Amino acid sequence: MTSSGEWDSSEFRDRVQAALDTFLTEQTTRLAPLGDDASRLLDEARTSVSGGKRFRAAFCYWGYRAVNPEVVDEDALIRACAALELLHASALVHDDLMDASDTRRGRPATHRQFDADHRAARWRGSPEQYGAAAAILLGDLLLSWADELLRRCGLPHEQVSAALDLFDLCRSEVIAGQFLDVSVQARGHADVDTAMTVLRYKSAKYSIERPLHVGAALAGGSPETIRALSGFGLPLGEAFQLRDDLLGVFGDPETTGKPAGDDLIEGKRTVLVALALDAANREDAALLDRSLGTPLDETRVQQLRAIIDSSGAHAQVEEVIGHLADRALVALERSDLDDHASGVLRDLASAATQRLV
Repeated sequence: MTSSGEWDSSEFRDRVQAALDTFLTEQTTRLAPLGDDASRLLDEARTSVSGGKRFRAAFCYWGYRAVNPEVVDEDALIRACAALELLHASALVHDDLMDASDTRRGRPATHRQFDADHRAARWRGSPEQYGAAAAILLGDLLLSWADELLRRCGLPHEQVSAALDLFDLCRSEVIAGQFLDVSVQARGHADVDTAMTVLRYKSAKYSIERPLHVGAALAGGSPETIRALSGFGLPLGEAFQLRDDLLGVFGDPETTGKPAGDDLIEGKRTVLVALALDAANREDAALLDRSLGTPLDETRVQQLRAIIDSSGAHAQVEEVIGHLADRALVALERSDLDDHASGVLRDLASAATQRLV
């Protein structure tokens, strides 16, 4: 396989951002008659789609190139890839509200921002309810726009139609997976198998496997090719989310833009937590269990991190990440995909599983 030396990932991210900016400018013109309130919602939409690693767009792009190395309309393909980022932004806005998160990428989460706007203006009613309503509506709007941008990307209708079928499935999976996650948190218990199911459907599939599928469908890929991409994309997506779970507990706030131990504060019943609860001694497991979802100071966060470390769960998740990444790369090696695209996908796999944010 060749390396990805000729692919400029920074330039790609800039092109995706430009496509999103152009699309939002178009929406701003359409919604201008609604006045200042619509403008504020659109300003928050711009913020929600700014920055980020663009992994979903990248996997969509190279899913296409893996099937068809020659891109006839590069701008249309970039627009299609950008649709995955609108889906991602929608999921984050809703996720932050459901998790009662205060921040996203170092700034106030959408519901917190609109809550603050309500307070500053001294409006009537509940600031919290206003913030929640704004976040629900913005998330819905971004989800609608994701469909619109893909549908209108400019690639041939037959390929776009096939991609939309997979995109529909992707959205159903992530929403149902999110509800499964909410239900797990409400019950206050999740074994490792349940936590892994949540991980797979809430994040892993829509982060890597389905973007690859959408890209391959846009290139006219066969059902056999799309199934082959699952052998790479699904285990890699699981490894990607397991890395995210580690960062949610052990990540540096200055890098992640989230408070220390944010997943512990939010009470996330992740695979990491499930493993720790299974392996820790009774006293430590009880402390970890009753601390989840409560306000935690830095001292308690460090104590819970130590419990997870001493239980062996941290090391076990690192081992699983390595195993899943290896499995994904073996599947990629065995696939009959374009050599250059496979080389880039290999590099993307490394970036997705070894990141610090």
